[in-house]
Amino acid sequence: MATAAIFSSLRRRRSPSLEAFLAPVDLSGVALVQTLASISTEVVSCFGGIRFSFQRRNARSLFRKIEIFVVLFEFLTESGWGSRSSVSSSTELLCLKELYLLLYRSKILIDYCAQSSKLWLLLQNPSISGYFHDLNQEISTLLDVFPVNDLGLSDDIREQIELLQRQSRKSRLYIDKNDETLRETFYSFLDGFEHGKIPNPVALRSFFVEKLGIRDSKSCRTEIEFLEEQIVNHDGDLEPTGSVINGFVAITRYCRFLLFGFEEEGLEWRIENPKKPRKGFVAQEIGDTFITVPKDFVCPISLDLMTDPVIISTGQTYDRSSIARWIEEGHCTCPKTGQMLMDSRIVPNRALKNLIVQWCTASGISYESEFTDSPNEAFASALPTKAAVEANKATVSILIQYLADGSEAAQTVAAREIRLLAKTGKENRAFIAEAGAIPHLRRLLKSENAIAQENSVTAMLNLSIYEKNKSRIMEEDDCLESIVSVLVSGLTVEAQENAAATLFSLSAVHEYKKRIAIVDQCVEALASLLQDGTPRGRKDAVTALYNLSTHPDNCSRMIEGGGVSSLVGALKNEGVAEEAAGALALLVRQSLGAEAIGKEESAVVGLMGMMRCGTPRGKENAVAALLELCKSGGAAVAEKVLRAPAIAGLLQTLLFTGTKRARRKAASLARVFQRRENAAMRSGGYGFVGNANVNRDGGSFTTDVSVPISISISVPVL
Repeated sequence: MATAAIFSSLRRRRSPSLEAFLAPVDLSGVALVQTLASISTEVVSCFGGIRFSFQRRNARSLFRKIEIFVVLFEFLTESGWGSRSSVSSSTELLCLKELYLLLYRSKILIDYCAQSSKLWLLLQNPSISGYFHDLNQEISTLLDVFPVNDLGLSDDIREQIELLQRQSRKSRLYIDKNDETLRETFYSFLDGFEHGKIPNPVALRSFFVEKLGIRDSKSCRTEIEFLEEQIVNHDGDLEPTGSVINGFVAITRYCRFLLFGFEEEGLEWRIENPKKPRKGFVAQEIGDTFITVPKDFVCPISLDLMTDPVIISTGQTYDRSSIARWIEEGHCTCPKTGQMLMDSRIVPNRALKNLIVQWCTASGISYESEFTDSPNEAFASALPTKAAVEANKATVSILIQYLADGSEAAQTVAAREIRLLAKTGKENRAFIAEAGAIPHLRRLLKSENAIAQENSVTAMLNLSIYEKNKSRIMEEDDCLESIVSVLVSGLTVEAQENAAATLFSLSAVHEYKKRIAIVDQCVEALASLLQDGTPRGRKDAVTALYNLSTHPDNCSRMIEGGGVSSLVGALKNEGVAEEAAGALALLVRQSLGAEAIGKEESAVVGLMGMMRCGTPRGKENAVAALLELCKSGGAAVAEKVLRAPAIAGLLQTLLFTGTKRARRKAASLARVFQRRENAAMRSGGYGFVGNANVNRDGGSFTTDVSVPISISISVPVL
């Protein structure tokens, strides 16, 4: 392992002071010696009593050197070095400042060994041994030029320093043979799974329990979590690769259940207040369909995760396909800032793309750019190997056995582990379902244990992401009804939210939309969650309702179940307004839906608000819904839309800045507006209080609301 790699890995976990990498230019004399004494004493006192699992000899050797430095610095402090009238030589100061850096780096390395897990230290054994050797070499080089004769040292301290000089010159790279044998054994287990051979349980017990001292499930879980952290923080410059670490995680997880069963000391598998939203335990690692994407990774135009981020002349970043379409449609301004584009050139944002790839890897999201011939190398390095898949299959067979006939606590833990395994990778989702997990998870949906129910519904959600599993879930007797039951009366808020997300996932298949909607209380519960749920719950509910709205036979059910009312109310909520407007735009296409939406008092106002302040897609959905309301909602509703005081200005804005579909819908609504005014003039009445002109070619759309005259509109066909 390179020096920078160790420091980089540790900085992510411990964030050491900048002093670790910069010489103390502002320290000299007494202050410098006191600082050196403090650092060396701290290292010895904090780590001297620790029994290291690995690197014992290398650590002891370094400790002995630092202990001698402690004696040296104490002598210099007591003798008043640096405070004498004679100024210290530049050589003395330079050597002591260099020693400052070496001591800090020694502290970082020792802390790294003390804080890392046993398995990680084992995997990094040769690299860390090399770094100990590099540090010893640098100490040896420093001691060769150290001004022993100029510091006025006592004879015994001088002898110790000179002895240390001789020993340092003789130091050689030391890699513990026993540790290397253990590391090779660990790799042999990986190789066995790679070739479809499950290692002997006796050998696994000897390795984990007797050799490494991992003696319980809790310790095993700690090892797994540390290795997973390394995958998340993987920079691509460490060995082994992320995919290999994935394999070791899978093996360790298998051994956890094979060797220790479901002993979970202190595991919370019941909760006291299930209806209180919480962070931690199950909720902290929920693997759901709607993973929150960092806002910097989202394209401002499409609002989706960017697959190929590019920078335009204003400095803003967009997804390539979205900004290319924007420019092709004739826009010459930046969608986000409104600034004029100096040119149409776009530059790949490789730094951001690498960050997105790393985040996708950590979140278990497949990242494949449509603009590249092959998956990104950084992502490919963390793809599961055959060894990881085979080890996970072996683990799943144990988990399902406990799901079938284990105790309540064992079933709860098994459901949680299946949830976590199903969180990432279609391979995992496929073989979990093939192994028969769905019937057992369906049974746990009715459990009176809140954690068991929450784990099972979240596992069901994660499994449903894989297309073939959707049919398995829908064909399982009473499974859909049980999911809806959790949505209606789940024991935790998280369980209800994940039930809604599961319904959204299942409703991606068109033929299932009607089956889901007609389940008793399904639409009602989604509407309730949309109105009163947490931000995440509202998002789950509105996306499920949107999917159900795409089936024409569900319109009456959406009205009866309160879905329409809740969608109209959601127009006021920025987090779900876009999806709500989209669902309303679908429902309003049917006369029954248009009539129901038209009866909602706040529908027109809400859609107008979306046209004013919504996202590009939200504005598109809002103007489409208003257009359909005018056509199918009845004369009273059309009158309400067309008499809205801000309609002219909003249409003007959309005609020039909206998406292609939004401009088309806005032009159509303007023509409806024109026909209404012409009819009013023919009947001898006044038209709309104002004057508006729409000219697509001339680029004008003006209003004057000061005089009650008729309206003149000229709209080209788009």
